Amino acid sequence: MELGWVLLGYAVAAEAVMLLLLTIPGLESLRVGLVTAVRGTLKPLLLLLPLCLFLMVQVYWQCVCWPAVASEHGCTHSDNLQHEKSLVESNLNAILIATAFLLYWLLFSITNLLVRVHQLGQQLETLKMKG
Repeated sequence: MELGWVLLGYAVAAEAVMLLLLTIPGLESLRVGLVTAVRGTLKPLLLLLPLCLFLMVQVYWQCVCWPAVASEHGCTHSDNLQHEKSLVESNLNAILIATAFLLYWLLFSITNLLVRVHQLGQQLETLKMKG
């Protein structure tokens, strides 16, 4: 399932870049084109949410169902290190999933806000021309 994590990592990076480009001041001349491009990518990025849910279940399953050591002497040092490494990796993956959800929500909200601001600006211009 490593391909899912790589795909999610690239998608989070793309979301972060799009969000950065939308919120950088001074790009007003490019803003309309950026908003159109981002609105076009929001629906395909929505397909990442079920993938995130599946990966979240995988992380939960990995944390809950860690196999117990059946030996009489308990866990060896290498078993403990492997368990700790797996827990750290699961925590990082959970952070990646939360970041994907947060960035998608921010991208959706900011895009809708910019579209609304553009519409209000056009309405203001038409009212100035009429009045």
